[in-house]
Amino acid sequence: MFKKLSVVFLGTAVGVMTASGAFAQSATQEAKDKTASAAQKTAQVMTDAEITSAVKTKLLADTTVGGLKIDVDTNKGVVTLTGEVKSAAEKNQAIHLAKETAGVKKVVSKLTMETAATSGKKDIGDKTKDAADKTKDATVKAGKATEKGAEKAGEATKDAAVKTKDVVADASITSAVKTKLLADTKVGGLKIDVDTKDNVVTLTGMVNSVEEKNEAVRLAKTTTGVKRVVDKLTVK
Repeated sequence: MFKKLSVVFLGTAVGVMTASGAFAQSATQEAKDKTASAAQKTAQVMTDAEITSAVKTKLLADTTVGGLKIDVDTNKGVVTLTGEVKSAAEKNQAIHLAKETAGVKKVVSKLTMETAATSGKKDIGDKTKDAADKTKDATVKAGKATEKGAEKAGEATKDAAVKTKDVVADASITSAVKTKLLADTKVGGLKIDVDTKDNVVTLTGMVNSVEEKNEAVRLAKTTTGVKRVVDKLTVK
């Protein structure tokens, strides 16, 4: 009985020891892998930093490239250039220098040739042109306004002249009709009022008979310039 128990305990102990050994071996291997991965990443970062430094040094040393204005970034051997250059030749030279640097896999160019000075001159030119256009528009509008004002003034003067002429004509007609009524022995001209507007004569007042009324209307109708006679005469 005791022998059997000893065998069982011994087998269990051996199993536990074997499992512990396998677990320890696996943990050790995992730690080694992590260390190797970390070392590889560290080496990669250092390599990118070295590439950036090498490219920047080349750009600063080249007399045709404004190295101070160009930024250099490196990620896994891919170099990105950003900034402003004065010409296409300068841009091409910067890209060439980066490509020829050891460790560079690819170059991404984000370089632009538009300078702040050029942009400022362009903005000033555009603003000057806009101001000139606005001045021209204002001058044209002022000219049109003056022309319209003169046209309206001319029309107003013309209308006033026409109205004055009409008033004079109406007054002349009134005077002529009144003179006829006073000169005619059949009509009591002093009792008849004569009003003229737009060549239309209106007769108002009292007359002694229908014959007198008709004669007064006839005299008015036959006066030069009279278009129509409005009879408001009443017979006593």
